[in-house]
Amino acid sequence: MDATESQRSVAALEPISATTEELLDSAPDGVLIVDTAGMIRLVNRKAEALFGYGHGELAGRPIEILVPEPAKADLDGSRAAYFRSPTARSVDDALDRTALKKDGTEFSADVTLSLLRTDQGVFVSANVKDSSERKKTENQVQGRAATSRLASIVEFSDDAMMAKTLEGVITTWNSAAEQMYGYSADEIIGHSVAELMLPARVVELGPILERLKRGERVENFETKRVRKDGSILDLSVTISPIRDGRGVVTGASTVARDLTEKKKAEAASRTLEEQLHQAQRLESIGQLAGGVAHDFNNLLAGIMNYADLVSSSLQDEMSSRGLSDVEAFVTIAQDVEEITNVARRAAALTHQLLVFSRREVVRPEVLDLNAVVCDLEDLLRRAMGENVDDLRIICAPDLPLVKADRGQIDQVLMNLAVNARDAMPGGGMLEIETARFELDPDEADLRSIGAGTYALLSISDTGTGMSAEVAERAFDPFFTTKPKGEGTGLGLATVYGIVTQAGGDVAIYSGPGVGTTIRISLPMTSDAESGPSAADLAEERSARGETLLLVEDEETVREPARRMLAREGYTVLAAASADDALEVMSRHPGAIDLLLTDVMMPGRSGRELAAVVLERSPATRVLFMSGYSHDVIVHEGVLDEGVSLIEKPFSTDAMLVKIRDVLDATSP
Repeated sequence: MDATESQRSVAALEPISATTEELLDSAPDGVLIVDTAGMIRLVNRKAEALFGYGHGELAGRPIEILVPEPAKADLDGSRAAYFRSPTARSVDDALDRTALKKDGTEFSADVTLSLLRTDQGVFVSANVKDSSERKKTENQVQGRAATSRLASIVEFSDDAMMAKTLEGVITTWNSAAEQMYGYSADEIIGHSVAELMLPARVVELGPILERLKRGERVENFETKRVRKDGSILDLSVTISPIRDGRGVVTGASTVARDLTEKKKAEAASRTLEEQLHQAQRLESIGQLAGGVAHDFNNLLAGIMNYADLVSSSLQDEMSSRGLSDVEAFVTIAQDVEEITNVARRAAALTHQLLVFSRREVVRPEVLDLNAVVCDLEDLLRRAMGENVDDLRIICAPDLPLVKADRGQIDQVLMNLAVNARDAMPGGGMLEIETARFELDPDEADLRSIGAGTYALLSISDTGTGMSAEVAERAFDPFFTTKPKGEGTGLGLATVYGIVTQAGGDVAIYSGPGVGTTIRISLPMTSDAESGPSAADLAEERSARGETLLLVEDEETVREPARRMLAREGYTVLAAASADDALEVMSRHPGAIDLLLTDVMMPGRSGRELAAVVLERSPATRVLFMSGYSHDVIVHEGVLDEGVSLIEKPFSTDAMLVKIRDVLDATSP
């Protein structure tokens, strides 16, 4: 009905002609004509029947009697607004309203409005049609669509979804469940959910079903389930009750999320965390070991140096007085020599402490592990003795070069070989093998080294082996399975320190009665040149008129060193600190050929002292002494380029040869 039709004029509403009444009654919908005050002026029989009223019962009554109570409050405002700005509405644009019948029941109605202008005033014509059936049909269609959407969501969800009866019998099964558990819907529907459970977990089912029967929900329950192929899944499960139209619980729905990979990642993370904690423990004890080594080395240096002095003095005295056959002097000389031997053994222990704590100065060079192993073969065979029936050495032809301290790698091999020998008291086989391997990024993430090419050194024995608990602690410092008094527990800890300092890692594989294999991975180096080889001790060690400035805060080290150097013909200026040394230097009228200084001292360090001395006297050579450099002249355990160092404790011969080497070097 267009606007022109809605505004047509009606000659009169009262009295109504028979023709007009017939026209109204022939309309397919209920028709009500209402004035501006909301009073019903005309109504057809269709409208009376629609609202449940008899003939003539609606005319003259307010329109509010046909409107439910909640809608009456807005009726006056809506009517006034329409009369102010009337808008014709087509059937397709009908108002969706709720109407009220005479008996109080409500129904859905489509209402179409149009304006009537007559001689008696302005009216509105309302065509009313019962839309209950249409609404019902629409709701059914929407319900089916919603059900279809829900089914699609369930079917294509990434989470495994199933429904089951209150007895645990599976009734529905989505695609994600097929992928997760390995069963098709045809294979599993009708079977008990217990078939997906570990035998030890079946007891969980009863309490869960009881909770569901009470209408309770089980959320994010972590458990394990079994796939069709027998593999185990870690799952997070949420189980909810299913209710019928009356609210009665008739079954349960289960949503399961696979946590297997997450659990693996968490386990790997825990492993890395444990490795980190172990490294931190080793580092803490290493710092303690380094501190002990510093003080211990100073004491050892004093013991060794005084022993050297006494021994030398006795020999000189005996020769000058012709007492070479006097038993007392011979005995004293032997005792002093024994002091020196014991001190050397203590120095070797300190060396292990320093390696373990990463405070030992290393001199890395390019190495071929095959050559290292071959060079040590004879020594290894002698060291193994009768305990090893068969020593096998297998060298890979394409082994990459590595960069490490040759002496330390020798020590690693000897330590591991001796450990293997001791694990085979009844005899056995020791196999040393080298190989090349590539470490991919995924595996590197689980280890403490980066991806790349590595040289692998494996030492395997057929000995007694270790339990998992012992193997886990094998690299801990001071841990040993040997009887009391037969081991310090520093052997494998020392190996760990050497290998990690060289940028590699070490792993142990063992089991009781199956022997032990220790695998050392060292990264390939791109350096083409090998490091300096060990020099033979020079026969010439005496002074040539040089002046030395000796700086050492420990008197037990300083005084015997001064006497030994003076006896060899050097002019020695001694000082107990850097400040004292600078004062001595300023008073000395001549040149100072060599500064021999401790690294760690109260006040200025040896390096700071050397900087001042070289500024005053650029031609002066510098030789550092230290048993614990602690990154002052060493970084990451490697001696700084151009720096000369003699490590405490040192013998007289070693000190004299090193001084001669530094003085005779081509450039300062």
